[in-house]
Amino acid sequence: MRIITGIYKGRHFDIPHSFKARPTTDFAKENLFNVLQGYIDLEEVCALDLFSGTGSITLELLSRGCKDVVSVEKDRDHSNFIRQCVEKLNIAAEGQTHRLIRGDAFKYLKSCKQQFDFIFADPPYAIEGIETIPGLALPLLKPEGVLVVEHGKKNDFSALPQFFDHRQYGSVNFSMFRNEVETEE
Repeated sequence: MRIITGIYKGRHFDIPHSFKARPTTDFAKENLFNVLQGYIDLEEVCALDLFSGTGSITLELLSRGCKDVVSVEKDRDHSNFIRQCVEKLNIAAEGQTHRLIRGDAFKYLKSCKQQFDFIFADPPYAIEGIETIPGLALPLLKPEGVLVVEHGKKNDFSALPQFFDHRQYGSVNFSMFRNEVETEE
């Protein structure tokens, strides 16, 4: 697994072979972040990485200058791996913070009181309740915040409120939502 761009560009981390989760492919990740540049400036924002898995997105967010990243991962071994990777980056030297929550992402969404500029959710594609993620995550977005849900081809989120874009890269699908600020006329 490698970091594509930013202050930690090119850093590699070897994922243990015993892991069930695999990182979002470099091709899909690079294309997603290229698209996101048109919607949100990730520097100095607060981000939430749900179902963090290997931490690939967390590391990319930190490399791209996010000031605060919260990672939520249920699996103990995956959580420990994410913690070790972040420690190797020495993010405190860049004035960044990272909080790792070892727990269920759905429970976290239901109890979280913090708001974020960017939320990324990469649940297992066959997880029960995947269709509820946008509804649970959107209230946690700051005005003009962006939510990205990674999913398989069987899911279609385009009819949901605040949906604005869908991208597909091979078997990886990203549905994007924006917390639009309503203007008074």
